[in-house]
Amino acid sequence: MAAPRRATVQGLGHFGGGAGAARFLAMEGWQVTVTDLQTEEQLADSIQTLSDLELRFVLGRHEPADFTDTDLVVANPAVCPGNEHLLAARARGVLVTTEIGMFLERCPARIAAITGTQGKSSTAHFLHELLRAANIPTRLGGNIGGSLLDALPTLRHDEVCVLELSSYQLEHLHETPPNRGSKLELGIITNLREDHLERHGTTDAYHAAKLELLSLLNQGAPLLVGAGVVERARSLAAAAAETLDIHETGSLVRIEGGRFTLRGEHLGETSAAAHLPGFQHDNLLLALAAARLLGAPAALLAASLPTLHGLVHRLEDLGQLAERRVYDNGVSTTPDSTQAALRALSSDDSPLTLIAGGRAKSLPIDDLLATAAAQARHVVLFGACAESWSARFRDSNSPCEVTTTTTLAEAVRAAWSASAEGDTILFSPAAASFDAYDNFRQRAEDFRACVRSQVRAAAASTTP
Repeated sequence: MAAPRRATVQGLGHFGGGAGAARFLAMEGWQVTVTDLQTEEQLADSIQTLSDLELRFVLGRHEPADFTDTDLVVANPAVCPGNEHLLAARARGVLVTTEIGMFLERCPARIAAITGTQGKSSTAHFLHELLRAANIPTRLGGNIGGSLLDALPTLRHDEVCVLELSSYQLEHLHETPPNRGSKLELGIITNLREDHLERHGTTDAYHAAKLELLSLLNQGAPLLVGAGVVERARSLAAAAAETLDIHETGSLVRIEGGRFTLRGEHLGETSAAAHLPGFQHDNLLLALAAARLLGAPAALLAASLPTLHGLVHRLEDLGQLAERRVYDNGVSTTPDSTQAALRALSSDDSPLTLIAGGRAKSLPIDDLLATAAAQARHVVLFGACAESWSARFRDSNSPCEVTTTTTLAEAVRAAWSASAEGDTILFSPAAASFDAYDNFRQRAEDFRACVRSQVRAAAASTTP
């Protein structure tokens, strides 16, 4: 009897991709090693999901032999393709892939993939919900969380798998393209702005990673893009762009006369989506057009608009709390995403206090300073960038009052002290979370916990 094939999963992580890959390979009969630089204590939740399997764990370190004396390495997309262990594996002839690469190779269903600097999660979510409303079988996965590998045995050819793909995931697919007979049926690129320069080095390299999506699409497949993406595609991926049917926002895909339209066909009234923040209408437009191209009837799409809801931490209105209107835009890790949130609230006449901070990326904040100066009365800064950003606000002669704190809990308390009844508080960090948190979700949940504590404190102070 042949020995079991050996696989190393590099990076268990917390979002399900590593765990999904380990489970899938173990169920296929592979002998699986899971290795991660984080410790067993840090990964306790992810390890618990694999407790029913016989796996070998190497945690808190990487052993070189696990990458060279094996048959397959599944890399976490957070690990750069140039990582020394991945290079060593390739040098020894070991196949290196990713969880998404494994899925693309095996998936029998139709695939629609979404990427972009901002809005990709919301667009993927909206597309998934619109297809469900149109009675088209669909699954949602990729960077938005969770693995679809375990769904492979039950996937049907008529289902649509909606995948959110990050630049990290696409970069790895460039290094090891999936070997599959058919490619993606539809793609969406919401926008191309600046982000993740600490990984990609330059804006062009970052955009090129995003544009790897084009090479995964079938020839002639529809590619839906936000404004400005076509120019970037023709500059950095001209050969692939020429083979696709491109639908650009403002051209074939439009919001006009209070309607969402695709090639002039009415897909719904914008008034039916008035419950969603205005900035989401661009994401919704792309999702509606994609759903129509995937076969959803226009009438069903229009009828489903009032039932849609946004994802958590995306300019989410938490309501009136202790006499303040509170918005959670915890997804923001870049200055321009916080600018977008400020602009979305510009029609609100109530005084606004912005809570921002964390670990600054290598991105300019000049435009954020100008937008905050025009729309915020008070800015509360926290985390690693608080001191340097407060100096920038002072140097820019911003009329905002600026408060500098260390922790998010202190920032929430300061925001309440700086605001008054009827004011608005916007949590939109504009910086990465890694100075104090594992990810943006953990930071956003901590913000909500701090708000609940503040509300309780406010209630206690008014109790006779």
